[in-house]
Amino acid sequence: MEGNILFYLALILFTGICFGRLVKLAKLPNVTGYLIGGLVIGPYCLKILPADFVEQMNLVSEMALAFIAFSIGSEFKLTYLKKVGLTPIIIAVFEAFFAVGMVTAVLAAFGFDLELALLLGAIASATAPAATIMVVRQYKAKGPVTETLLSVVALDDAAALIAFGFAMAAVNTMQHPENVSLAFSLLSPVWEIAASLALGFLLGIIFTIPLRFFKKDSNRLILTIGFVFLGSAVADWLGLSALLLCMCMGAMVVNRSKDAPAILRLVDSITPPIFLMFFAISGAELNITILPTIGLVGVLYVISRVAGKILGASLGAVVMKAPDTVKKYIGFTLIPQAGVAIGLSLIASQTIPAYGQTIRAVVLCATMIYELIGPAITKVGLSKAGEIKEA
Repeated sequence: MEGNILFYLALILFTGICFGRLVKLAKLPNVTGYLIGGLVIGPYCLKILPADFVEQMNLVSEMALAFIAFSIGSEFKLTYLKKVGLTPIIIAVFEAFFAVGMVTAVLAAFGFDLELALLLGAIASATAPAATIMVVRQYKAKGPVTETLLSVVALDDAAALIAFGFAMAAVNTMQHPENVSLAFSLLSPVWEIAASLALGFLLGIIFTIPLRFFKKDSNRLILTIGFVFLGSAVADWLGLSALLLCMCMGAMVVNRSKDAPAILRLVDSITPPIFLMFFAISGAELNITILPTIGLVGVLYVISRVAGKILGASLGAVVMKAPDTVKKYIGFTLIPQAGVAIGLSLIASQTIPAYGQTIRAVVLCATMIYELIGPAITKVGLSKAGEIKEA
């Protein structure tokens, strides 16, 4: 098995680049091709990639998400934040909590258990930044929708953690009213977010120190990779959010170091194969055989989450008097959902084991649907907003 790992990685790279080119014929983003390519050669279709190999590739996902978070953080320049003010924050809050409310209300209205509705509603708030960032990069999108989108997806992880923490607190209290401290349950996600932000800022400050002494690109690339990996590892050790920590590290670097543009250029030069492998492996993990198992609860989840995201984002933009293009199209760019939602679904299934299989099946199926169609809808939204110049 171990002797074949490099062969499988090579196969993933070749498959990803071929399918990335094929989907261009349908004017779809590369990321959709990577996902489909991984799905085709994965253990649930052609079975070229063994299931045990796919399970071992968590390292690729951790690396990709750490770099994605670092790149997102680099969008948080103080000059930009002063210009846009609270707009991205309000939109992120509205789109996240409208998704929670919509999914919870719809499932409860159709007679599903309130505990199940609350947990699936909270999971619905999560958005996957990776696919969105890939679409923006591929098409070099620029404009108010793109700028707002990058900030919103960066904040979405925090909003999802807060929403899930509150839902978990409510479910725990309903299940064990005599044994659970409501205050502790509510404060737990707040602590996780605060600690992730603080450590991210601290590592970002430390990162800028050796940059003063190492001027060669090769040395700076080594430093950058080392700090991004360190940030992800520290988050894992302490049970914090690697996305938030690496995002804050990137934000601190871009605001404190004049060398930030050079650092980001170096990051852009090494991440394409990592991102391709990440999405192809994500596609290989999508078990299409569970699609028939989601039933009514899955259909309601998929539809009501999209409705909540679009309505909430648009309403937040209206409240903040954002540009018209932001009001119309920002919600359509927030559909992808992946890693964070899958992680939260595992915790939720352990909290209410009676619904464990249902929660996992619904979220995994929804992830497959959202990841396959989400990038294409994101592209359409950015195109309608006039921020993608077609070649």
